[in-house]
Amino acid sequence: MGDKGKGEAANYVIRVHRDPGEIDPAAWNRLLAEQPSPTPFLRHEFLAQLHQSGCAVAETGWAPAFIGLYRGDQLAGAVAAYLKSHSYGEYVFDWAWADAYRRHGLEYYPKLLAAVPFTPVPGSRLLARDAADRRILLRALQSLAAQSGLSSVHLLFPHEDDIEAASAEGWMVRRGVQFHWRNRPGVPYADFGDFIAALQREKRKKIQQERRRVAEAGVGFQIRVGTEITEMDWRFFHHCYSLTYAAHGSSPYLSLEFFLGVGRQLSPHWVMFIALRDGEPLAASLVAIDAERRWAWGRYWGATEHVPCLHFEACYYQPLQWCIAQGYQCFEGGAQGEHKMARGLTPTPTASAHWLAHPQFARAVEDFLAREGQGISAYLDELRERTPFKPGELTSP
Repeated sequence: MGDKGKGEAANYVIRVHRDPGEIDPAAWNRLLAEQPSPTPFLRHEFLAQLHQSGCAVAETGWAPAFIGLYRGDQLAGAVAAYLKSHSYGEYVFDWAWADAYRRHGLEYYPKLLAAVPFTPVPGSRLLARDAADRRILLRALQSLAAQSGLSSVHLLFPHEDDIEAASAEGWMVRRGVQFHWRNRPGVPYADFGDFIAALQREKRKKIQQERRRVAEAGVGFQIRVGTEITEMDWRFFHHCYSLTYAAHGSSPYLSLEFFLGVGRQLSPHWVMFIALRDGEPLAASLVAIDAERRWAWGRYWGATEHVPCLHFEACYYQPLQWCIAQGYQCFEGGAQGEHKMARGLTPTPTASAHWLAHPQFARAVEDFLAREGQGISAYLDELRERTPFKPGELTSP
């Protein structure tokens, strides 16, 4: 691309990188650390492992097209972007848009996607030092799409600062919902028992029953943090993770090579919960953490056999118990899942931003998003009325 422009403060050059390895890792991570909502998933090590392991490459429908904003030799802005030949692994669903294009004899794919592959985690996407540079990055994405004849650009799970910049550039905003747990503001929960005591009686009773069923099945847990997670643990975890996909008739997005790589390079960001019975492992869940921000993300799990309620124990109760003990502020439960409310997670708005090249389709999608947005707003109101907590219990800062 190599576009040149004049920012308000200095000249800049835009470069498109077809391999994240072309970008200096330290410069990328420094820029990420300056953002309002950095996550481990946008660290250079995570993105580079996705590429090096063959998980997010052109052959799997994820051709890297990372944007770099340079002032002199300095990386002043960046965005992880991909040319996509499908809509798998995104968690913001636009299959209906693609189908509408097809029915009108138009090509929806390839499209340009600014997101973390296979990772529906909200956070900063436009790595920039101010709002002006965020808008430059958005224009660079739009320019790349236009020059390449792409149908559209999509910015998934961005921070609100990114949404504000996208709105200012005329992009369309789409709203969604996830379910997150937040520690009690002011007086954090003392332990897991203190947490469930804040829930309504029927929810508390259900959780106690589910935990009892797992314990009565003879299942206990080992918790391993960072470098305590051995290569054998990673291999067992990936085996369980793959079995879960196989049970649903599909193949996993992420490979053993990927997990071994991020296990080595990003070890401080992982906690593994290993379920054992009679000393033998039978399930594992993986949680990502930011110890500095006291933030955690439930990511992946799997089991070698079915044990009633083990999924809830491994993916929610054990991680929440750990988060409370460590004084964490938030545990994000991942995409979808209204059932998470019964486990003390509450609805949290999410967003994405979209630019479509075709004017008529852009107007049609804008009308659709306006109607959908009203439905999401009403849905959020309904969910909040169905809070699992006792009346008057504070559940968010």
